[in-house]
Amino acid sequence: MTNTVLVAGASGLVGAAAVDKFLADGWDVIAVSRRRPEVDSDRPFHHLAIDLRDANASRAAVASLGGVTHVVYTAVHEVPGLIAGWRDREQMATNLTMLQNLLDPLTDVAALRHVSLLQGTKAYGAHVHPMRVPGRERQPRDKHENFYWLQEDHVRAAAAAKGFAFSIWRPQLIVGPNYGVVMNLPPIIGAYAAICREEGQPFGYPGGASRPWEAVDTRLVANALAWGATAPAAAGETFNLTNGEVFEWRDLWPSLADVLGVDIGPDRPQSLAELLPAKSAVWDRIVTKHRLRPLTMTELVGESHFYADACFAYGATTPSPPTFVSTVKIKQAGFTEVCDTEASFCHWLQVLIDRKVLPPAT
Repeated sequence: MTNTVLVAGASGLVGAAAVDKFLADGWDVIAVSRRRPEVDSDRPFHHLAIDLRDANASRAAVASLGGVTHVVYTAVHEVPGLIAGWRDREQMATNLTMLQNLLDPLTDVAALRHVSLLQGTKAYGAHVHPMRVPGRERQPRDKHENFYWLQEDHVRAAAAAKGFAFSIWRPQLIVGPNYGVVMNLPPIIGAYAAICREEGQPFGYPGGASRPWEAVDTRLVANALAWGATAPAAAGETFNLTNGEVFEWRDLWPSLADVLGVDIGPDRPQSLAELLPAKSAVWDRIVTKHRLRPLTMTELVGESHFYADACFAYGATTPSPPTFVSTVKIKQAGFTEVCDTEASFCHWLQVLIDRKVLPPAT
């Protein structure tokens, strides 16, 4: 039986990686996103440009998709400024509506077998209070408002009514090549390094107090999604996803400097959410000098420069509470892939250089 996966949010960080992975595995892929995803595979796929906030357009677009067997839902709506939106009820309602606008008409025409729903480690409430360490999937639902819960409840109800399986995924700090998205750090780090070099400044760490983190390569997330789409052990389950190790930003910084061709320097605490837009003219000069893709600073950063300030703990003078999660459950279920975080960041920075999004090291 042919497997056909619909990837919603296909131009995003996880969505594009999922398109690549399912194509590599021989699936038929339908990519749903307003922009066509940039992928490495040369296999053809069908792209549908849909604004999932538009119920009528969504219903009309999926009316002919009766052959879809699996859904990977990675679409997300964030508000300008990013962080404040995580507690905004309108943002939550919009994210629920987007899921409903796709899933409800699709289940009317397709016999779905599995749906993957993307959440994140904000499920443990670390953005509103210190979380339990490690965050484990078996812990009770954290009592804070979050569109995760709205979407999860809807998927569970639809699965019970229509008879499909589902899995929920909670990746931690995803790392990949996408620019202009809401939460991806390599383009932000790369732009900051390019500006430092252009202005003759050292590449100093811009953050605050030390903040150990976990991350996950977007390829690992895509591989987990592909595994979970057919693995009986994934049905009805929630899984955390990380590379399998912790890291500290200042320890990572010299390796990033090597890839980007900049000189390391002492810490330079500053808000990248403020600095990068203020350096738009410098970035334009860099683009022209190195014949890069004609991307403005706004097109490059999306909302990710706000995410960078949060990840780098800009302005913090004392260490933040840890936000570590356990990945024991998914390993026990059968998915045991791990990734070197330093190698992951360096790989994706080099991909952005090769794609002429960032300037070369020399």
